[in-house]
This record gives sequence, structure tokens and C-alpha cells, in this order.
Amino acid sequence: MPWAGLTLATAGSIALLLVTYDFLVSFALWIVWCGSLLVLRPAPERERPRDDGMAITQDRMRELIEPLSLPYLVMENRRIVLANGAAREVLGPHVVGQDARVALRHPEAVRLLESEKGGEAIVRGLTGPRSVWAVSLRPVDATKTMIELVNRTAEADISRAHTDFVANASHELRTPLASIIGYVETLIDADEEEQVRPMKLETRKRFLETIAREGKRLQALVEDLMSLSRIEAEKHELPATVVDFGTSIDSLVSGMQSLHGKERIVFERGEVPMPVRGDEQQLHQLARNLIENALKYGADDQPVRVSVQRTGDIFEFRVKDSGEGIAPEHVPHLTRRFYRTDPGRSRAVGGTGLGLAIVKHIVERHRGRMEIDSKVGVGTTVTVRLPRHRAAETSNAA
Repeated sequence: MPWAGLTLATAGSIALLLVTYDFLVSFALWIVWCGSLLVLRPAPERERPRDDGMAITQDRMRELIEPLSLPYLVMENRRIVLANGAAREVLGPHVVGQDARVALRHPEAVRLLESEKGGEAIVRGLTGPRSVWAVSLRPVDATKTMIELVNRTAEADISRAHTDFVANASHELRTPLASIIGYVETLIDADEEEQVRPMKLETRKRFLETIAREGKRLQALVEDLMSLSRIEAEKHELPATVVDFGTSIDSLVSGMQSLHGKERIVFERGEVPMPVRGDEQQLHQLARNLIENALKYGADDQPVRVSVQRTGDIFEFRVKDSGEGIAPEHVPHLTRRFYRTDPGRSRAVGGTGLGLAIVKHIVERHRGRMEIDSKVGVGTTVTVRLPRHRAAETSNAA
């Protein structure tokens, strides 16, 4: 209540009554005065709630970053106060409450965290020996900073694989080219010195045969590189056409038997429909590469056994040789580009080092699986499994 105002209004009304002796006017004036004091008085300040801005801000920030797929951390005074689910999965739930420098534990990350300007740094080995992460700092307010983590490992692996591929391809191309150029230059020099020291016909023929062999090797390498490039470009697209896998393989093997002999390639085929969604040209390339590998590295006095059978909803294409076999430590790497267990022998038989890499990508495009089983002194068996295309089989039956 405005007691001071009411007191003043009462005193004023009494003074007016003493001067004018008009009670009604004095009373009316007192009523108006008191009423104005009560109506126009400022509203009392209501009690404000306690400013809990810190907790509210953190709650809001938690709601904001928790659904995000990228790892996000919130740092205050160099300490992690928030981490969304993705960050907890990557770094562990224990990072909340940790010093950010301990949580990221990398010189580049520490240098970034200690800088006042923020920015971005590349951190290697954050979640694994070969992992690569981009760490970015974004100020939120005067005390808080958002830390964003972006996984660059896949990009780094692709870049590394591309660099390795270019280096290996360059080496593989350089070797036959150097041989061809060397022999051609020798023949040119021999022609210039023909009158002084004639080159024997047998030597000239041997040089020309070497040039032809290296040229064919170079041609095969270029063709395999182009083939691998096309298959990689299409490997995420399932072929649109449907082919009978058994019939297709039968036609290919028949052609190879005509070239190498039926006693050299023994073929067994299940007499059932084998519909698959596939690119017939690539399926032929797959089978040809595996059979030619078996012929090259298998025993000369033992046949290569080829079979295609149906097992439930899977069609199995199997190529088995009785060669020297492959040591266990090499088997996981056989589908890598240019990987050879015996480089000298591989080049001698005309291998490019890309055959199994091409097969792997063809199998992946056809949503299949490939297994390599090899024992030293016994031989090697490669099995390719492709899924049955049910729709085609149903429509044929109808």
C-alpha cells in the first residue's frame, strides 16, 4: 500500500475542509486522490526465478546435437561438458567431463584447442592406427565452443589406393615399354653397323619375338586396366538382364575346351535352370579369368576341373586346379590389384596381376561372393556364388 500518498491525501483534504468548510467537496477530493494512488501505483516487482541460464543452454544444446549423425562435443574452459551419441560411440562415454586435450590426445588437436582463433586440424590415429579425422572448432558464446569431428578415413583410403594404383600401373606399363624400346634401339643400331658387324638372323628373330611378346603383354595390361575401370564404374548397378548362368558358362567352357582340349578342362554342369540377373559378357570374363589362371598355375599333367551347380537359391561356379597351391599368408591379398605371389613366374606366363581383381568386382556387381581355398602342394579352388533370380524362374514356369 502507498501509505505516504494516502497520508498526504488525507492531510490535504482536512486542510481544504478547514479553509472551505465544504465537507462533501473535501471528501470527494480525498476519494479521487486515494483512488488515483491505488490505480496508478506501479505494479510490485514479482520475484524473478533464479537465472539458471547455464543448465537451460546445455539442455538446449544437448537437444540440438544429440540427433546428429556426426560426432559433436561442447567444450567449456577446455573441458568437455556435452557429447552427442555419435561422439560417445567414437570416443567413449567417459569423455564427458574430461579435459578436451586428453580426450583428443593428438598434437595437432591440442594445438587447435589451445588457439584462440579456432579453425580446423587433421588428426590421424584418433580411433585407430589408420583413421583420419577433421576436427573443427566453432565458438558458441563467450565460454563455450563446439567441436565437430568428420571422419575422413574413407577418403584417405581411396586417395591412398588411387596413388598406389597409379604407381603400380606405371611400373607395370614401364617394364614392357622399356624392353620394347631397348630391343628396337638395338635393332636400329645393328642396321647402322650392318657392314661392320652383321647381326645374325637368329638373334634378330629372337629380338623381334621378344618385342612381339612384350607388346602383347602391354596390350593385355591396357585391356585389363580398361576393363577394370568399366567394371568399377558399374559395380553399384545390378545388371538389368537375366541370363541362364549354367547355359552361359557351358558355352564359354566349350569354346575353351576346343582350344585346350577336353582332357585339359573337365566340365560338370547341373542340368537345371540357373537364372541370374547378370551381364553375360562380364560373367564370361569372370569364368575365363579363373579358368586361365588355373591353366597357367596348375599342374600340366592334371586337368582343371570346372563345375556349375545349384544349391538351394545359390548357383556355385567352381574352378579347381592341382598346382603348387598358395601359402595361407598370400590368400587374403590375391584380389588386390597387381598382387603376385611370384612376380617372375606371373610375368613369364603372361599374367597382368589384375585378373582376380576384375573377378572380385564382377562378383560384387552381381551381388555374389567369392572364396579362395588353397593348400600348398595340393592346389587351389576358387568358388563363386551368385543368387538365383526368382522372378525369372517363376515367369518361365508359368
